[in-house]
Amino acid sequence: MNNRTILITGASSGIGKVTAKYFAERGWNVAATMRTPEKETELAKMPNIKLYQLDVTNDESITKALDGAIKDFGKIDVLVNNAGYGAVGVFEKATKEQIQKQFDTNVFGVMNVTRQILPYFRAKKGGTIINVSSMGGRLTFPLYSVYHATKWALEGWSESLQFEVRQFGIKIKNIEPGAIKTDFMTRSMDLFKKESLKDYDRYEEIATYNTEESYKSAPDSMVVGKTIFKAANDSSYKLRYPASGQASLFLFLRRLLPFGVFNGLVRGAVEKGFKN
Repeated sequence: MNNRTILITGASSGIGKVTAKYFAERGWNVAATMRTPEKETELAKMPNIKLYQLDVTNDESITKALDGAIKDFGKIDVLVNNAGYGAVGVFEKATKEQIQKQFDTNVFGVMNVTRQILPYFRAKKGGTIINVSSMGGRLTFPLYSVYHATKWALEGWSESLQFEVRQFGIKIKNIEPGAIKTDFMTRSMDLFKKESLKDYDRYEEIATYNTEESYKSAPDSMVVGKTIFKAANDSSYKLRYPASGQASLFLFLRRLLPFGVFNGLVRGAVEKGFKN
C-alpha cells in the first residue's frame, strides 16, 4: 500500500480535482487544498483525501494547510503548485489591478507556497515540487500576453531554483499542458474589457474564435493528471514534462524552426480570416 502524500493547490476543479482523484485512486494520501473547501463534496467522500483551506496569496492559510497535512498524514512528499487562472485579452485593455492579480496568483502564489515548504523538504532531505506551467511558458499566442508573462516567469524561476535545491535531494518539475478541456475558457478566465477602445475589436473577435475552436478537439484534464503522476514517480531530476501531444509538437517546432517561421505558423492559425 502506497503511503506517500501529495499536496495539491487549486484542487476544487479542473486539473487539480482530476489529479487529486487520480492519485487517491492509486493509493496516495492527498491533501486537496482550495479557497473554499466547505463547498467541495465529491473529494470529501474519498477516504484518503482530506480537504484544507488554502489561498496562495495568503501566507497564514498556506502555513495552516501545510501544518495540517503534515499532522494528519505524517508527511508531505510532493507539492503540486496547480492554482492559477488566465487573464486574457488585448493588453491595452488590461487594468493595473488585473495584471497584478494575475501575477499574484500564477507567479507569487507559487513562490509563496514553495518558499514555505522548502524548509520542510530540506530537513527531510528530499521532496518533489511540481509546477503546473504551460507550453505557453516557452512560446506565445495572441491575446495571452499577461498570462504568457506569468508562465515564462514561472519557467525561468523553476529552472534557476533547481540548481539551488538539488543538493538537498529536492526535485523541481514543470508540467507543460497545451490546450485542455477545462473551465479555463469560462470560470477560470478573466477577460480584459474596455468598451471605449474599439480599434482591436475585429482582431480580437477573430483571434478569440480561432483559439476557442482549437479547444474543441483538445484532450481533457486527465492527460495532465497522468503527466503529474508520471513526474511525481520519476526519481530523476528531469525538469520539463509536456502534457499532451499538441504541447510536445508545438514545443518541438518552436525549438526546430527559426522564430520568424514559427511566428508565421501561429499567425496563420490564430489570425485566420483577419485582413490587416
